[in-house]
Parts: sequence; structure tokens; C-alpha cells
Amino acid sequence: MNNSLQLHTALMLIGGKLVESESGLWLDSVDPATEELIGRVPAGTAADVHNAFLAAEAAQPAWAALTPAARGQYLLAVARAMRERADEILRLEVRDTGNTITKMKGDVLQAAKSLEFFAGLGSEIKGESVPASTDNLHVSIREPYGVVGRIVPFNHPVKFASNAMAAPLMAGNTVIIKPPEQSSLSAGILAEICQQLLPPGVVNIVTGNGMPVGDAIARHPGIKRIAFTGSVPTGMAIQRAAAEVCVKAITLELGGKNPLIVLPDMDPDEIAQVAVSAMNFAWQGQSCGSASRLLVHESLHDAVLAKVVERVAALRLGDPLDGDSQMGPMNSKRHYDRVRGMIQKGVDEGARLMTGGGRPEGARFEKGYWLQPTVFADVRPDMTIGREEIFGPVLSVFKWRDEQEAIDIANSTDYGLTASIWTHDIKTAFRMAKAVRSGYVWVNGASGHFYGTAFGGMKNSGLGREEGLDELLSYTEVKTLHIRLT
Repeated sequence: MNNSLQLHTALMLIGGKLVESESGLWLDSVDPATEELIGRVPAGTAADVHNAFLAAEAAQPAWAALTPAARGQYLLAVARAMRERADEILRLEVRDTGNTITKMKGDVLQAAKSLEFFAGLGSEIKGESVPASTDNLHVSIREPYGVVGRIVPFNHPVKFASNAMAAPLMAGNTVIIKPPEQSSLSAGILAEICQQLLPPGVVNIVTGNGMPVGDAIARHPGIKRIAFTGSVPTGMAIQRAAAEVCVKAITLELGGKNPLIVLPDMDPDEIAQVAVSAMNFAWQGQSCGSASRLLVHESLHDAVLAKVVERVAALRLGDPLDGDSQMGPMNSKRHYDRVRGMIQKGVDEGARLMTGGGRPEGARFEKGYWLQPTVFADVRPDMTIGREEIFGPVLSVFKWRDEQEAIDIANSTDYGLTASIWTHDIKTAFRMAKAVRSGYVWVNGASGHFYGTAFGGMKNSGLGREEGLDELLSYTEVKTLHIRLT
């Protein structure tokens, strides 16, 4: 493995200053490919969160008083700085997450693109005029909440941290970001950039464990707007914690058990390629949008399954910093153990293990959280691996006979994030796209996100929409004015 990166110490950003935690304690960051210590971040506390809130609260009125164009210029400056430090961020992020460098290049660019996208949307924060009477002017305006809390997951840390800033800042809010405790090192670079380019207190970054940092954000009575990306249990815990304090506006982008539905008019070779790509093995399947359920019509099932297994078995596992590697290690020991347990449940419940399922062989894989890419066949909706999000490199293959059976399987989980439908019949595609209970649906496509279109889930996959105007407006409250004219 490439061990050229020196030990990296990241600091938190509170009130325009790079600081340690009041606790004086630190969290170690470990390279998941080697289990080597590569850095550390402050172990933040509830007191650190409160200090960040005070700084954000003090900075918010002046920030909101800027024109949208002025706020946009600040965001563009941060985006430029991220592009200038892209290689540094990339290599640190790869070692901290285990994600492959080829795919992570896209994450770093998307981190800048999200800031650039929202920087241009400020003029769309519009109110309305309503002809409710003839002797009054009835208008609505949109105002920022004030201080926004954003809690970021471990799979795309710098991308999601950048996304976490963009819309709230453009709407006139100030922000407190909690990076993932497993992979927080890139947040230290983001903290340095924000300290240099933004007014003090506009962005605050508090590292640490979910308990106490995430919990303190959820429970702080002054933080009335929270957005979280992560697991369903954590999202529900945030809702409960917030409800014990006050009424808050919370949006959640949670897990997925996403179906890729293949109709009988498709080519097995094409579908095999698509299915492996859509499973996001380059992120070890650690992506909420991974198409982890492959639903194939019985006429194509055996041919598609054989080709998928062949492709998955041939994936190259190796050093995430090597551009030839197609899959790296799991993000952490805890998550590695969880996914191994899910694989064992699949075996115990009678699914047919087609490839993978264990640690790869070879000296390079003796240390680290390595897991072979895995395919199960003969999966049923009642099986654990058929209904629960694994968030790992595990693809479950289902066979279906008629269209209603495919829809029933697709809708059989508590999740409803994405779906992918493959057919050349546009009428069938549209009919199935409407029937599937998912918030983001591709027809003859998968995995791609398109800024300006609303991304988010149905059912337990979340509340709210991101990556478009809906997200920007969600960081504002509507105030209605009635102005008497006579």
C-alpha cells in the first residue's frame, strides 16, 4: 500500500478559529486498507456545539443582510479553493475512506460543483402575491431559519460536507456541520478554506462522535433546522431527540434497498454491465443509491445471473490509491463486521451464494477491512438480505414472472429511495415508474444525479428533497404580509 501521506491532524472551525475540542480528547483516523493510524480529529462535545451555535447566531444577521449575489460570490470562492486543493483533498479522502481514487475524483469535483450550482440560485428565493382582497396587498417573503445543523455520513465525506453548506448559506443561514466520526480528515481542509474565505461564524465544523456531537445538534433549542444523511435508525433517533426539545424542521436522506428491474426485451450483456456498475462496488456498495436488488424477468434470469457473477468475480481489489483498483476496503471495522453478519444471514436463510462472501486471499489483504464483492441468487423478499439495507458490496438477485410480481417485490421493503427500470417499451417503463414507490427513478439509466432535479426518498428513505430548488427553499420560512392600501 502507498504510505506516503504523513500523519494528518485536523482541527475544528468555530467562530472563524481553528480549534481543538474543549475536552482535549482526540479521535484516531485509521486507513481501512491497512489499519494504520493516518490522522486524528478533535473529539467534540456538547459544549463545542454550543460554542459553534453562539458563533453562528452572532454571524447570521450580517450574512443574511448580504445580497444573494454577494453570498454567491463567497460560495464561488470556496469552490475555487477546493478545486485548487483537489489533489490534496482527494488523496486524503481516499486513505480515510477506502474508496477508490478513480471514483473519488468525481466526489471532489462534485463538492465544488454543488457550491457553484447553488451560488447561482439566490434570485429564485421568491415570494408570492395573492389577490385575496381588493383593499390590501397580500404578499409572502422567504426568510432564513437562522442557524442550520448538518450531519454528514462517512461514504462521501467531502462531497456531502460541501453540499451541506451550499443551500443553507445561499438562503441566508449560517451552518454547523458535523462530519462523520469514521472519516473526518477532509473536513479539516474544508475548515481551513472556510476560515480563510468566509466571515467568522458563517460556517462552523465540529468533529466527534454522534453521541455527543450529533445529539447536541439535534437537541439544541436554537438550531431550528436540521438535515441528516445516513441510516434510518439514526434519522429516527434525531427526530426523537429534537422532538423532546422543541419543534424543528428536519429533512432526512436515509437508506435505500434499491431495485433495478429488468424486462424481457433487454440484452443480458448490457444488463450485466449496468447491474455491476449500479451496485457501486467502487464505493464497496457503501452508497444509499446502490442498486442492491436486481429483479430479472425469468426469461433472462439465468443468462444475466451468469454474466453478473462473472463480472463481479473479476473485479480487482487493491490499494484504493491505485487507479487500477476497482474496489477498496470497507470503511471501518465496525461496519465490516456488520456486513459480514448480513452475508451470513443470507446463507442461513437459504439464499444461494454465487461468488464472494469472505475476505480475499493474499498477503496484501491480511490487514484492513477487506471483503469480496458478493452476489446472492434465489433471494426472496422475506429474507433479511432481501429487505434490509446492507450498505456493502452485496448484490441480491430476484426472479420474477409478471409485471405485478416485479412491482410487488420492488415495493416490498420499507425503503423507497431510487429505482431503475430497463425496457425499450416506453409505455411499460412509464407505467412501472409510476407504480414503484421510490423518489428518484431512472429509465434505462442508473446511479447518475442531475443538479436541478429533486433527489430524495419515499417511505423510510427520508423526508425532503435535495440537489435543486426544493432544497434551497427548504432552508427558508414563509412569512405572509397584509398591507392595507385604503
